[in-house]
Amino acid sequence: MQRFLNAFVWVATILVVLVGVVYVAIVWLFTAPFDRGRYHAGRAFRQVAVAQVALNPLWHFETDGKGPDNPRLPYIVVSNHESYADIFLISHFPWEMKWLSKDTMFKIPVMGWMMRMANDISIERGKRESVVSAMRGCRDRLAKKVSVMIFPEGTRARTDELLPFKDGAFKLAIEAGAPILPIAVAGTRDCMAKGSFAFRRARAKARVLAPIPTTGMTSADVAALRDATRDVIDAARRELQRELAAHEQKV
Repeated sequence: MQRFLNAFVWVATILVVLVGVVYVAIVWLFTAPFDRGRYHAGRAFRQVAVAQVALNPLWHFETDGKGPDNPRLPYIVVSNHESYADIFLISHFPWEMKWLSKDTMFKIPVMGWMMRMANDISIERGKRESVVSAMRGCRDRLAKKVSVMIFPEGTRARTDELLPFKDGAFKLAIEAGAPILPIAVAGTRDCMAKGSFAFRRARAKARVLAPIPTTGMTSADVAALRDATRDVIDAARRELQRELAAHEQKV
């Protein structure tokens, strides 16, 4: 049964992607002349991810917390990173944000095309010029009043422990004067574990937390901002883990 469900989900995912690229292209075509930040094309792309989850009987996703009052007030959104499924879960939040993603994601046929139409930001690990270009891209999106989404761990952890956060997102937030918007994620590790593309039965939840202002901060505050954000996310994700465990016990 697990193999059958996994095959079904892959077929549904491929169909959603094929239909989705047409949908995103149409939205991009009609909105590009006046939407310099590609806000609408980006939202269309996230809706494709939401549709994939809706057709996946193995995944049960929830989100909660109060999002931005003004979706065009740009934030640096940061989240812990457990698996590829984080992308599908966080896409359920009803505001647009441009994702900082590995360059390899942009090379995936069809998926990469949608990422480019959505104006997401590519970064190649270990190459300084790519990092500089990616940060320039992030500042461009913020200037166009669109939030930017970054996983400050830089990669998915193999264990349940939160990895150290890198400085980049927090330097960017302080330089741009943009508030940090933390998101905590729990349960996605069981959806699609690192090193595997097999869908698994899982319940996951994401919670948007209170924004952290950066007004008046300087480069000397980067470490304190980074660590405070990490502590807030870590505490929230542990709370989510307890909530998910309690739900499983009830079931």
